Amino acid sequence: MEKKEKYQGIIPAFYACYDERGEVDPDRVEALTRHMIGKGVKGLYVGGSSGECIYHTVEERKLTLEHVMKEARGKLTVIAHVACNNTAQSRELAAHAESLGVDAIAAIPPIYFHLPEYAIAAYWNDISAAAPRTDFLIYNIPQLAGVALTLPLLREMKKNLRVRGVKNSSMPVQDIQMFKMEGGEDFVVFNGPDEQLTAGLAMGADGGIGGTYGVMPELYLRIKELMDAGRIREARDIQNRVDAIIYKMCSCKGNLYAVIKKILSIREGLELGGVRAPLPNLFPEDMDTVRECVSMIDEAAERFC
Repeated sequence: MEKKEKYQGIIPAFYACYDERGEVDPDRVEALTRHMIGKGVKGLYVGGSSGECIYHTVEERKLTLEHVMKEARGKLTVIAHVACNNTAQSRELAAHAESLGVDAIAAIPPIYFHLPEYAIAAYWNDISAAAPRTDFLIYNIPQLAGVALTLPLLREMKKNLRVRGVKNSSMPVQDIQMFKMEGGEDFVVFNGPDEQLTAGLAMGADGGIGGTYGVMPELYLRIKELMDAGRIREARDIQNRVDAIIYKMCSCKGNLYAVIKKILSIREGLELGGVRAPLPNLFPEDMDTVRECVSMIDEAAERFC
């Protein structure tokens, strides 16, 4: 794939895959990877929020990526999120990801302590230096990280020639336009918030990386197809339906990813386990809503795809 083309499209965020004891299950990791390949997505974003990365050990994160790459190498673009809340372990994951041949690594800024921008740049550059032959993506998610990517920080990071773009999960779609304008023609910006993929693409995003893409990839793929064809009204109709499904999934008492994994079990026969504590698993009273979500996805897929 061409340098930029491999980053243009729908890239689901990969879900944590557990066995019945709550341990990372390599067989289920491979099964989910094969499933996504079969759905025709552009790539996978491994080890991010949807992968419950902050609740995994370094070894668990390595194990997951190894088994994704076993199935995905040469078939999908793979972006590995490698950030930990310390530089040494982040560098360890970056070097490991490069050894497996991923297309890019990505990192959020360190959380909890509010660092000055020069320290965030040093952290990102230290991580990138541990994978010197691999593209680097900045992950901007200020609502969770507690710090936002600014233009001065982006300009500093662009001095690193491995920095290829931004996974932008801030809510203002204006940020996508701003980062694209600052980055230049070859700079990649992904839309992060699933609820505004259509708007993000309209503002110039090259593609999307999202946590709910994996549970209904056909709908997001159709949105991208329609937006590429300039059929904005049709894409917006699907986006509205997708958003209604997201809101319904989020109405459960259990965690969103527990809901998603149950839907995948019902719709696709994929068993991925639950979620890791302290994330709450499904409650019995969630099941009616889960079944309603299954029906909503089925109906939308039949109508639009």
